[in-house]
Amino acid sequence: MHDENLIRRRPGSAKRRRTASALLGGACALLLGLSAGANTEPMRFNPTDSVVGTPFYVKSDAEHTLLDIGRHYGYGHDEMQQANPKVDTWLPGEGTDVMVPQFHVLPNTPREGIVINLPEKRLYFYSSPTTVESFAVGTAREGWSTPTGSFSIIEKRENPTWTPPASIRADYAKRGIELPAVVPAGPENPLGSHALRLSNPSYLIHGTSKPWGVGMPVSAGCTRMYPEDIAALFPRVPTGTTVRIVDQPYKVGWLGNQLYMEVHLEEGEQPRAARDVIPASIANADGVVVDWDEVNRALEERSGLPRLVGGRQGAKSWHRLDSVF
Repeated sequence: MHDENLIRRRPGSAKRRRTASALLGGACALLLGLSAGANTEPMRFNPTDSVVGTPFYVKSDAEHTLLDIGRHYGYGHDEMQQANPKVDTWLPGEGTDVMVPQFHVLPNTPREGIVINLPEKRLYFYSSPTTVESFAVGTAREGWSTPTGSFSIIEKRENPTWTPPASIRADYAKRGIELPAVVPAGPENPLGSHALRLSNPSYLIHGTSKPWGVGMPVSAGCTRMYPEDIAALFPRVPTGTTVRIVDQPYKVGWLGNQLYMEVHLEEGEQPRAARDVIPASIANADGVVVDWDEVNRALEERSGLPRLVGGRQGAKSWHRLDSVF
């Protein structure tokens, strides 16, 4: 659902193979109004490619925060800050250019069902082997964790009640908050309006009563989505849908003959060495050239956006492409 009062610039798929500077050049969209509707659109890709989407800019107004803009387009707190390090989160300012980082290297997994990449704080839903939708999620905060591995959806609930386990009730008690044994459905329920239970039944994909925590490490292990996003996803994933949860802070993938790398690290986390993050199967492949300076730059900047770091010899001028990120 799109706000009819919002004019935005979203280049079509035919333009997605342009250079990064060409993709981001040109006029920015003007924010005339924002809604919290599910604004994720399917992204189609070639089966041999692993990079999807097109980043674009909008101009902020005096009313909305960086988080308002992110939510409208389906992006969370951390990724909006990383993509816009010079923009004030709470007062972007009238006419400020704000990047919407709709540009992703797909996680290295089978392309089916749901895939959650924890460091990225993103959920990918493959509606077909060549079509994916991507959603911001909130993940486990420090001291808690989400198991990685392959699971499935075993239960779906609308307007769920919440029965907090003893560990969470104890955690709240330390902060002077006494949780009831059962929290009824409603606007104050932390699970929001929809919940998907995984085959590890302690873990859910669910909505939230605190949407501004989406895109941050804030949960006790479950995966939180914007209310409008879980409402849009819920009817489309039947019981039995595969859910893969992965931990991939470094993602590497191809877009045609161009090699991209994407980095997601928490603040203060030290990156691995450049030659450890590009798989040997790529770096040592015949005809592949890796620009190690660009790899190091991606590790230093950790913007959360794919950076062009190499290509195939013989491809037309890949090494002369300018990288904006």
